[in-house]
Order: sequence, then structure tokens, then C-alpha cells
Amino acid sequence: MQWTPFAYAAAVLIIALIGGLLPIFSKMKDDPERLKQITGIAAGIIIASAMLVVIPEGFDLVSESNTEPLFYGGAILAGFLLMLILEGSGIGHAVHEEHHEHSEDHGHSHVHHGPSGWLLVLGLTLHAATDGLAIGAAIASGEVAVSAAVVLAVLIHKAPTAFSLGVFSLHEREDRNSSVTDVIIFSLATPVMIIVAFNVLSGMEEHLIGMAMLFSAGTFLYVATVDTLPDIHNPETGRKALMHVLIGVVVLTSIMFTADATGFLGHSH
Repeated sequence: MQWTPFAYAAAVLIIALIGGLLPIFSKMKDDPERLKQITGIAAGIIIASAMLVVIPEGFDLVSESNTEPLFYGGAILAGFLLMLILEGSGIGHAVHEEHHEHSEDHGHSHVHHGPSGWLLVLGLTLHAATDGLAIGAAIASGEVAVSAAVVLAVLIHKAPTAFSLGVFSLHEREDRNSSVTDVIIFSLATPVMIIVAFNVLSGMEEHLIGMAMLFSAGTFLYVATVDTLPDIHNPETGRKALMHVLIGVVVLTSIMFTADATGFLGHSH
């Protein structure tokens, strides 16, 4: 049975809140290595989801119309460039690098980033909204397997991202309540966009749903590379980071091939 958009939204909200509030109310923030591992695996799952699910399904939906093929790749490029432009404008997503820097500042006084802290929260919230667009579009396509795969990728990626935001905000804010507010704002962005995107796209033609999915795939690819490239390029962490990403790719690939072999990926359109 296919979940309703509200059920998906609730699942994402719960995961984000748990991930974001854990470092604020516990000592789990003191294990940055575990966060790197989870982030790498999540990035691999995001990449595999984009390549195996979101992009093929988006192409399938768009190809049924008379849309110029150049626009297919253009939608992916637009999603990628949007995240790149936000990052270049200081409205970043790379909260994991901020967290790693903070974890290495032992013995030094705290250096607060001022307004950039709010920009990072804004950037993460905007990215969370694009996650909601991807899920909403997947649900609107009517494909249960596609919706499940996209939600799985977002859920697994959401936890370490929210955790890093909690650590960063706890470092930046003057009081714990402000950190909680940051996490709540971030956590609500994806569920709200799931409901909005589903209600808007479900009444549109299939090729427009496909374009929305391709746009989301571009944001997926950007986020996955930004999350992992710093560690992969680091000679001390490169091999481990690469291995974590490959584990994530293998996990989702195995799930999708198993689903295909059992007929779960049968299309309804």
C-alpha cells in the first residue's frame, strides 16, 4: 500500500528532529568519525538514488511529451547550479565541514561566524526544501517504488545533515533554545515542501512532474559530492571516505535490483 504524502512528511520530520536534537541534548557530538562514516554512506545512497531512480524516472515521464531533449539535461543542470550558486553566495550547505572544523578547535576560544551562521541555516533549509520537491514529485508520479527509493535516500541523508546542523548551531548560538529553533526550522522545510509539491504537481501533466524530478536529481548530485569530496581529497581520510560512499552505492543498488527482480518496480504509466 502506498503511503500518503502526510505519512512520508511525518517520517522525514521525525528523523530530522531526532538527528538535529541529539547533539543538543546528548554527548553524541563528541564522535565526529562516526558522523563522517554515516555522511559518506548517505552520500553514496543519494548518488545511486539520483542515477538509478530519479533521473531514469524523470526521463521516462518527460520523454512521453514533445519536450526538447536538451531540456532534460538542462533541468538536472539547473538543480546542480542552483546549489552551486547558493554555496558561492555564502548560503551554503556544507555544514559537515563546519562541524569538522569545530571538532578540531579544542583548546581554542570559540570563534563565531556571525551572520554566516544564519546563512548556513538558510542554505540547509533551502536544500531541505529541494528534498521535499523530489519526494513530492516522486509521489505525484504514482510510482510506489520510486517514492520509496527517494524517501529512503532522503531519510538516510537527513539524519547526519540534521546532526551536523545541531552541532554547528550549538557552537554558534548564545543559548540552547536558539539551536532548537534552528533544528525545527530545518526539520519542517522538507515535510512542508512534500505536501506543497505533491498538491501542485499531482494535477499537472506527467512531463512537468518529470522535469521537477530531474531538477531534484541535480541537487542530489551536488549535495552528495559536496558532502564527500573534502574527505576524499584528504590523503588521510580519502580511502575511508571513498569506501563509505561505495558502500552506500552498493546498498541502494542491491535494494533496487532486488526490487526489480521481485517485480516491485513495475510501472503504472
